[in-house]
Amino acid sequence: MHSSKVVGMLMCLLVFVAMASARAKNPAVHDVYHITFTAPVHIGDALLPAGDYTILHEMEGQDHYMVFREDGKKTSDLKVKCTLVQLGYKASKTETIYELNASNERVLEQIVFAGDTARHVF
Repeated sequence: MHSSKVVGMLMCLLVFVAMASARAKNPAVHDVYHITFTAPVHIGDALLPAGDYTILHEMEGQDHYMVFREDGKKTSDLKVKCTLVQLGYKASKTETIYELNASNERVLEQIVFAGDTARHVF
């Protein structure tokens, strides 16, 4: 019984160390962001309404994802794969870069968050 507790504790420690190591390899981004879209915006295959959003940054192996969660709403989260592109400096302000589609609707192309050293490209 004692050895199974030790093994369990070691497994937990290994998971924690692996998570911390993955985070240390990518110090260019934070885990949580907040953003306001003043108009509806296409992100990936979805159209998000204007509003305030909490964005969670997730990693699955080497893949980066951003999860958009509308503040104060019980709607489904939108999980979109992104690519991190190093800036070479720390961003002084948050910027969103859009493209207009054929229907003249905003399509999110990139986000740079104040304090980060990488941009998120969709």
